Amino acid sequence: MNAELERYPTLTPEGKNTLAFMTEHPAAPAFRNTSGNKLLADEVTALRAFENEIMDTAVGWEPGTIPPWVAQFVDRTFGTVPHYRAFGSPPLRFTDIAPISRADLAADIAQFVPDTVDTDRLINFRTTGTTGHPLLIASHPLVAGSYLAFHKRALRRFGVDPAYGQGQVGVVLLGHQRKCFTYVSVTPTMGESGLAKINLHPDDWRRPDDRAAYLDAMAPEIIAGDPISFAELLTLPVTVRPRALLSVSMMLLPGMRERLEQRFDCPVLDIYSLNEAGPVGVFDARVGGHMLLQPQLYVEILDVAGRPVPDGERGEITLTGGFNFCLPLLRYRTGDFGALRYLPEGPVIVDLAGRSPVRFQAQDGAWLNNIDVTHALHPLAISHFAFYQGADGALTLRLGAGAMALADAATRALAPLFGTQAIAVEVLTAEDKTIQYISDLAGAHA
Repeated sequence: MNAELERYPTLTPEGKNTLAFMTEHPAAPAFRNTSGNKLLADEVTALRAFENEIMDTAVGWEPGTIPPWVAQFVDRTFGTVPHYRAFGSPPLRFTDIAPISRADLAADIAQFVPDTVDTDRLINFRTTGTTGHPLLIASHPLVAGSYLAFHKRALRRFGVDPAYGQGQVGVVLLGHQRKCFTYVSVTPTMGESGLAKINLHPDDWRRPDDRAAYLDAMAPEIIAGDPISFAELLTLPVTVRPRALLSVSMMLLPGMRERLEQRFDCPVLDIYSLNEAGPVGVFDARVGGHMLLQPQLYVEILDVAGRPVPDGERGEITLTGGFNFCLPLLRYRTGDFGALRYLPEGPVIVDLAGRSPVRFQAQDGAWLNNIDVTHALHPLAISHFAFYQGADGALTLRLGAGAMALADAATRALAPLFGTQAIAVEVLTAEDKTIQYISDLAGAHA
């Protein structure tokens, strides 16, 4: 099988023209990699049916209960996944199943892949994250293609139904890193609309002005990225008017979201997504948190000992289920923290914060939750930041280079928390995911 047919098994002449348009445009960047949907014809049909099902299925369960589908999921996981099969039968109580973490997956991912998975179609990708545990994710073309269903569900919540098809570019994914995986593809379930992953770092372009020219020429219906790449997008003289922006991977502060909404006059969706589980929820200010997106994903909030916390209390977000049949998750501790609030339309994750909660100490000895720091910085259009307290109590705020102009405003915003205590401001050099809150002060992680 030739390489093009392997990447795009159902490619039509029109789809081939779209690929050529994205790669051969005079302002096109250097695409560093090759990729493709790898979807067979019957899988394209299955994905269309899956999208319809996801759009019409309610998400949720009653407080204090476990969704009915979980029992069958547990039995199937214990019967087909090597890690769980070694324990024999599952325990009678769901809460007696020992939670796992990223470190468990990183140690031997093969132990968590079901025996039933067709290894000939298996794909994988590596993620570094912020926990010190590089992770190889087991996946499949059907799994990768399923992301669109949940993004469509999130978009519909804000009145957007993607419609771009043949001869159009549906999605451009943005990065802004020294090294970035970049490629082009087409989306069969959307009439082979174009998909391009580009890096806005100037090193990937012949001329810096080509970045805006290329985006305007592609005129994508949806632009996806993270706060870092969106901050760079704001510096470009683009005229493109997408129907929506999707922010994934990092915390999006409300100030940055408002700035993007004003510039592009469209909804800006903050998607809580993990490589291990895909899109989990979308932030909706009307409900005060992230509305869950996956009907077959059960969310628990656990304390440090792995016990469920009382409703409404913060703890570690823990997942069971998911749509990645190559990596079924069973009480997977994400390393992210928040609380669950139950509304008539379903559960909502509130006060979401990535990675372990950290306390910071003020001059008077009072302890402040890291979420207080996040709330203080909410009004500012900061793409990414890190806050650090040393063992001696000294405070340092690190801001992305593009946000250094907001340094004074940021320290003023933090003054009500820390009073007259000095806060040093430095440039944050990390271009990928950032560990947002760090403290070396004794008691900070209590």
